[in-house]
Amino acid sequence: MAKKQLEVLNALDVAKTQWYHFTAIVIAGMGFFTDAYDLFCISLVTKLLGRLYYTVPGADKPGTLPPNVAAAVNGVAFCGTLTGQLFFGWLGDKLGRKKVYGMTLMMMVICSIASGLSLGSQPKAVMATLCFFRFWLGFGIGGDYPLSATIMSEYANKKTRGAFIAAVFAMQGFGILAGGMVAIIMSAAFKAAYPAPAYEVNAAASLPPASDYVWRLIVIFGALPAALTYYWRMKMPETARYTALVAKNAKQAAADMSRVLQVDLEAEPERAGAENQKQFGLFSKEFLRRHGLHLLGTTSTWFLLDIAFYSQNLFQKDIFSAIGWIPAAKTMNALEEVYKIARAQTLIALCSTVPGYWFTVFFIDRIGRFFIQIMGFTMMTIFMFALAIPYDHWTHRDNRIGFVVMYSLTFFFANFGPNATTFVVPAEIFPARFRSTCHGISSAAGKAGAIVGAFGFLYAAQSKDPSKVDAGYKPGIGVRNSLLVLGCVNALGVLFTFLVPESNGKSLEEMARENENENEDGNGNEITEMGVRDSRTVPV
Repeated sequence: MAKKQLEVLNALDVAKTQWYHFTAIVIAGMGFFTDAYDLFCISLVTKLLGRLYYTVPGADKPGTLPPNVAAAVNGVAFCGTLTGQLFFGWLGDKLGRKKVYGMTLMMMVICSIASGLSLGSQPKAVMATLCFFRFWLGFGIGGDYPLSATIMSEYANKKTRGAFIAAVFAMQGFGILAGGMVAIIMSAAFKAAYPAPAYEVNAAASLPPASDYVWRLIVIFGALPAALTYYWRMKMPETARYTALVAKNAKQAAADMSRVLQVDLEAEPERAGAENQKQFGLFSKEFLRRHGLHLLGTTSTWFLLDIAFYSQNLFQKDIFSAIGWIPAAKTMNALEEVYKIARAQTLIALCSTVPGYWFTVFFIDRIGRFFIQIMGFTMMTIFMFALAIPYDHWTHRDNRIGFVVMYSLTFFFANFGPNATTFVVPAEIFPARFRSTCHGISSAAGKAGAIVGAFGFLYAAQSKDPSKVDAGYKPGIGVRNSLLVLGCVNALGVLFTFLVPESNGKSLEEMARENENENEDGNGNEITEMGVRDSRTVPV
C-alpha cells in the first residue's frame, strides 16, 4: 500500500508563486552566473596569454599557448568541476543542502581571486599556478550544479518547478554575456590608454606591458557576484524535503516552510519518525530496477550534449578566425585581438545563447522537458550538418554572416533544448535521499563530455594542411570534419533522450516513487518471491 504524502510536501506542491521563490532563483542563479563567467572567461584571454608568455622574438606570427598548456588551461577547471560535482553531490545528501551550499561559494570567491594573482615571471610558473587555482575553482563550481538544482526543485511548486529550475540555469547565459562585456570594457580601456601598433608593424611594441593586467582583472572579476551572494545563501533554510524525507524531522520542515511560505502548516512528527523500515541504497538492485535506465538517460544525454556545447563555446574564436570573421593575429595588437574575440562571443551570447535559455524558462512547463530536449538535439544536428557539409561555401567573404547566423542557431537550440533540460530533469526524478548525488553523477558525466570536447576539439579542429597548423600542433581533421563529428554526437543525443521520463506537472515524490513501499512495483502491486500480486485482488 502506498504511503500518504506529508502535508508540508503537499503544501509546497500547491503553493502559489511568491516573492521567496524569486529570491531563491536569484540567490541560486547568481552562483550559476559566476560559474559560467569563470568557466568561459578563460577562452577570451588564451590568445593574450600566448602573446604574453610564448611569443618568440622575430617570429612571423604572435605566440600561442603550446598544445599541452592550452589543453591544461582550458580543461583543468572542467576536471575540478567533475570532481566537485561528485563530491558535493554526495555531501549534499549526507549533510544537507544548506550546510554545503556556502562552502562551494567561498571556494569560488577565493580561487577566482587567486587565479588572477597567479605568481611568477616565467611562463611555466604562471601557467602552473593558474591551472592549480582553476582546478579548485572548478571544484567549487562543481558543487553548485547539484546543490542549486536540488534546492530549487525542492522549494518549487509542481506547476512552475521546471521554469524555476531553468531560470536558475539561465543565469549562466548572463554570466557568459558578462564575461564578454567585461573583456570588451577592459581591453578597450587599456587599448585607449596604451596605443600600440599591429604585430606585423612592430612585434615588440604590439604588446604593451600593461596587457598583463588585462587578463588578470578579467579573471578576478568573477569573484564579485559570488561574494555578494554569500550572505543570502547562509540565510536560506534547509529544504523541507530534505528535512522531512532524509533527516526525518517533519516538525522542523513544517516550521521552516511556514515561515518561508507564510502559511500555517501542521507537523506530523510521529509518522515521519516512525518510518524506519529498511530503505534501498544507491546502485542497489532495487534502485537499478526503479531508476537505473533513468540515470543512464540523464548521464548519457548530458555527456553527449556537453561534447558539442563546450567545444563550440570554448573554441568560437578559432572558428571565427577560420572563416575570417576575426582578422589574422599578426594584423592586430594584443589588446585589439582580445577586444575582437570578446565582441564576437558577446554577439553570439546576446543574440542566441541568452534568448535560448529564457525560451526554455517560458515553455518548459507548457510543452514539457522531453519535447524540448528532442527538439533541441534534432535542430542542433541539422544546423551542424548544414554548416559542415557546404563548409567551403561559408568561408567565402560574402557568406560569412550566414555562417555566423547558422552557428548562432545551434547555440539557441542548445539552450532552448538539452543544455537546460539535462540540468532540470535529474533534480526531479530521483528520491530525495539520492537526489543531489544522482544530479552530481549526471552533471559529472556532462563535464566528462566537456573535457572530451575541450581537449579533443583543440586538436581535431587543426587544419589538415601542415602549413596552416598552429605552432606546436599536428595536422587535425579540420573544422569541417570536426563539425560533422559534433553533428553525429547530437544525433546520438536524440536517441538517448528516450530513456528520460517526462516529469512535467508531477510532484517530486510521484516521479521518485517516494510514496511506494520497497516491495511495490510502479503500479502499486506487491512484489513477492512468487511474482507480482495485483493490489486490486481481493482475497477470498
